[in-house]
Amino acid sequence: MSDANVFTHEQYLSPYTWRYGSDAMRTVWGEAGKRRIWRRIWVALATVQSEIGLVKQEQLEDLRAHQDDVDIDRAHELEAELQHDLMAEVHTYGEQCPIGAGIIHLGATSMDIEDNADALRLRSGLDLVLLRLHEVLRALCDQIDTWADHATMAFTHLQPAEPTTIGYRLAQYAQDLATDLEDLTRLRDEVRGKGFKGAVGTSASYVQLLAGRNLTPDDFEHRILSLLDLRPFDVATQTAPRKQEYRVLSGLASLGQSLYKFAADFRLLQSPPIGEWNEPFGKKQIGSSAMPFKRNPINAENMDSLARLLAALPRVAWDNAAHSYLERTLDDSANRRSVLPEAFLITDELLRRADKLIKGMRVDTHASARLLGTYGPFAATERVLMEVAQRGADRQEFHEVIREHSMTAWAALRTGAPNPLIDELSNDPRVNVFATPHEVRGWLDASDYVGDAPIRSRRLAARIRVQLAAQPQAAKETR
Repeated sequence: MSDANVFTHEQYLSPYTWRYGSDAMRTVWGEAGKRRIWRRIWVALATVQSEIGLVKQEQLEDLRAHQDDVDIDRAHELEAELQHDLMAEVHTYGEQCPIGAGIIHLGATSMDIEDNADALRLRSGLDLVLLRLHEVLRALCDQIDTWADHATMAFTHLQPAEPTTIGYRLAQYAQDLATDLEDLTRLRDEVRGKGFKGAVGTSASYVQLLAGRNLTPDDFEHRILSLLDLRPFDVATQTAPRKQEYRVLSGLASLGQSLYKFAADFRLLQSPPIGEWNEPFGKKQIGSSAMPFKRNPINAENMDSLARLLAALPRVAWDNAAHSYLERTLDDSANRRSVLPEAFLITDELLRRADKLIKGMRVDTHASARLLGTYGPFAATERVLMEVAQRGADRQEFHEVIREHSMTAWAALRTGAPNPLIDELSNDPRVNVFATPHEVRGWLDASDYVGDAPIRSRRLAARIRVQLAAQPQAAKETR
């Protein structure tokens, strides 16, 4: 922190400050927003305290009047002296509220404010993630429907396998993302605040304040949190259970895994030997400083780079939960300042780039046809085997016949020659005992050998659209 709290590119800045993530997500995790939430919580605390006679109305009104007047420069000046960020904000707020200053934070401990604020930020961050995920899934469903029937080669072990359709391949990603949507929606709805339970979670300070006022600490807590639209944990120590943050970050990392696979597959499909998918590429975009011809998959690579880091962050949250000895330790405080916002900003960026890739993806249908023409006959030999077996051929014998021709064809392909499999197999006398060359050629056309992939992919897209429509977040706009 510089003396003037002014940060420029002459100094180190986190890439999440300006490069990755949206302004909306940065606002959720911004310092000013956090302090406004702190003040909102202090006002909610004072509101309920005023209702039971602990705080005067004019004191409450004074706090309300200055609730949004955050002065970070002054707070940082005081923090340099006090070495306590929350108390620095208490004093900054108090300087602005001469009437209400004396009752700010009455009965509370720091984490009564900070952990409730962080719960609200977790929920707001998840709301933004869910909105973006809705948008990604809608775009993905549109592409599934567009490409549901379009045949291409599937790959197993990074080797050509059997045909699939582009829509069915996209449906695999959509299915995983729909699962993430369910999990993150549930996590969002389960977010809890610490509540108001005091220094070690026993509510001792509130019991003292509420004595003779016909209000239990539990009722007191729920009345405050109802003003914040937040539910509390039943029990807490000085902090809210850190398991909550581990669960949320694990949910984000799970989403990151789904997006990583999508991006990694996109990278493979962009490689010239396959060349079927391509990212959108600007007219003036430069792929390489040394090789002007390059069209590097920078968006997909960026996604995999960020998702790799996201996958590591739940481990830090795991340690924060596991090592919160007894009623609390402070060794989670510093890392939470970066781990929580960075997890959300990475997720935000992943979804932004995924949306760009899905909506702007270019499919080279000539490449699909080339892949099918080169490798499809190998896959279609399964159909030949089944057909001749139904006509009385020995299944094991003909498996060997097909294997012999296939190995010869593979050897030819390695030399750059055309695939000879169709000609060789359709004219083999052993095969012609059971089928004409014309029949065999028809069976070896793999372009329609996709099973029920078109039906399944469209059915999944329809189910996901129902899922999206059933969630109220779908009606909101992502900013």
